[in-house]
Amino acid sequence: MTTTGRSNWQATLKTVVLLSALGGLLVGAGYLIGGPSTALIFLFIAVAINMGSWFFSEKIALAAARAKPVSEDEDPRLYQMVRDLTTRAGLPMPKLYVIPQEQPNAFATGRNPDHSAVAVTAGIRKLLTEDELRGVLAHELGHVRNRDILLTSVVASIASAITWIGYMVLWIGGDNDSPLGIIGPLLLWILAPIAAAIIQLAISRQREYGADATGAEICGNPESLASALLRLESGAQAIPMQVNQASEPLYIVKPFHGGGLAALFSTHPPIEERVKRLRQMRPTIG
Repeated sequence: MTTTGRSNWQATLKTVVLLSALGGLLVGAGYLIGGPSTALIFLFIAVAINMGSWFFSEKIALAAARAKPVSEDEDPRLYQMVRDLTTRAGLPMPKLYVIPQEQPNAFATGRNPDHSAVAVTAGIRKLLTEDELRGVLAHELGHVRNRDILLTSVVASIASAITWIGYMVLWIGGDNDSPLGIIGPLLLWILAPIAAAIIQLAISRQREYGADATGAEICGNPESLASALLRLESGAQAIPMQVNQASEPLYIVKPFHGGGLAALFSTHPPIEERVKRLRQMRPTIG
């Protein structure tokens, strides 16, 4: 197995474990409130929320970023790069958008490869070399190929449902069928939202590692993405970005920065670790 394939497999395995834990947390929350019957109801609620957020994920993300569609006549070079990368990746051509902000950043969205979109900020075109931009675009196509948009929609929905349930039981209390009585709802209110957030952030970080590995494979040059990440990190720290904080996990680097707890509960893994992993991969240009 290649280094790229091993990195991607490890990230996928960790994601599956974390996602299972998140789903188990939701069902367990229902069990603590009202026993097996309530656990089953919560499971159905999660599925319904997931389907809605998955189907409308593209429109929601693009609207939140105020992204504007860009035509091939307006940016033929961007189309040429993406078309070359999608051919290498075996993916359909996504819709392309430009976000009118100066912070260098990018994201991908869409419910599946046939309904995907890649958006780049105006600032990213001014900062990166063409080779570095190819690395960024390959990373975003890696999210598309790995179906991370579907996964993050599911994760966000389950985590939101757990948090909502936690606050709901504070006001209405639990059910007599709860195995722990009044202690169950109290524990749920305090611990469930924290646990859900930690698992959600861990999954987000693993998917960034996975997209880095897939992106390096698609563009054939891990160093181009590694170099881009370092420059994007510096650019994001220097230039603020007006964006809904809920959209933070979508972007290739964090649009917001902070120390202390903000760094601990991060949606993205450390840039230094991402660069280290990329530079351990072998180029596959050809």
